[in-house]
Amino acid sequence: MDTNIQLVSDTINRADIDSLIDWLKQDPIPRLTKGELTIELEKKWASKLGSKYSVFVNSGSSSILLTLAALKHTNRLKNNKIVVPALSWATDLSSPILLGFDPILCDCNLTDLSCDLDHLESLFIQESPAAVILVSVLGLVPQMDKILELCKKYDVVLLEDVCESMGSKFNDSYLGTFGMASFFSMYFGHHLSTIEGGFINTNDDELYYALLMMRSHGWARDLPTHQQENYKEKYDLNQFENLYNFYLPGMNLRSTDLQSFIGIKAIDKLDTFSSARNSNFNYYLDNITSNELNIQISPTNFISNFAMPIVSKNKELLVNNLIENNIECRPLIAGNLANKPFWYEHFDKPELKNCELVDKYGFYIPNHQSLTNIELDRIIKIINND
Repeated sequence: MDTNIQLVSDTINRADIDSLIDWLKQDPIPRLTKGELTIELEKKWASKLGSKYSVFVNSGSSSILLTLAALKHTNRLKNNKIVVPALSWATDLSSPILLGFDPILCDCNLTDLSCDLDHLESLFIQESPAAVILVSVLGLVPQMDKILELCKKYDVVLLEDVCESMGSKFNDSYLGTFGMASFFSMYFGHHLSTIEGGFINTNDDELYYALLMMRSHGWARDLPTHQQENYKEKYDLNQFENLYNFYLPGMNLRSTDLQSFIGIKAIDKLDTFSSARNSNFNYYLDNITSNELNIQISPTNFISNFAMPIVSKNKELLVNNLIENNIECRPLIAGNLANKPFWYEHFDKPELKNCELVDKYGFYIPNHQSLTNIELDRIIKIINND
């Protein structure tokens, strides 16, 4: 029996654990809940990405939930409508639903698997939504110039879900630097991990301050001093009262300094890991002959691929062969979200031709920084049905 080839590989190694143990053994015991290390991590990730601010939360899904809640409760959106790709993760859609938005599903394209631009523009014209969540699927790079043009033309706020695409670039700029806010995941098996965790990145001062408050109950104590003073003066409070006042409806979506300690070291690994993923991806592209996806790569973009997407009429045969040969695979994200009970039991099911194709025939195969060429060749041989 061949050894198992996993879909994901842990990005936290023994050296990281040993370093964490040494940190935990300090005297006095270091602070484990959110503190100075979280602030250090946020600054380091914002600097790495090239954005003004970063907010560390307890998951990538929480980053979506918190951002939408902050936009809603600070009245930053022109209406309640939000476009969500049908090919995305559950919390891209469940977060708007839970917060009382009116979600509108958009079809995918078959070249980079993000929003089909013709369908997206038709939704902008017909529905005049306030925002769109753009999901960069599996590290593939959307046509950001055209998407930005559409958002500007129709006055739509762009939000980027980059949970599967950390390290990918459009024209030398990291994905996650184009919209009002962007979302990243630090879950096990993603490009980098803090065990659990996620980032929100933004250049918007007002949104940043709202995120800091709503991440922690709605109080102002995490704000810069001058912002805290503004709230104290506005509501005629002293410092003691300010610490336990709640200015926005908040939650507790904080992560910890323990995870921040891991994350500070993890960021240094991104370039190496992204390079390995990109190399594996290009090897797949050069050698897989039976993929019905027409993946198009611009020479000015960089693909930090999360996993290799496959669409094939022989899906059942290929998936069975992969499993029999001890190679992990899974549906392409979650397929068409319109086919999930949490959608169709409450909302009308739209016609989404490309997403239906991906749902029926799509799956993905491993790509991570630990794969060897021998393992890649094993996978390719099965996909090509050799």
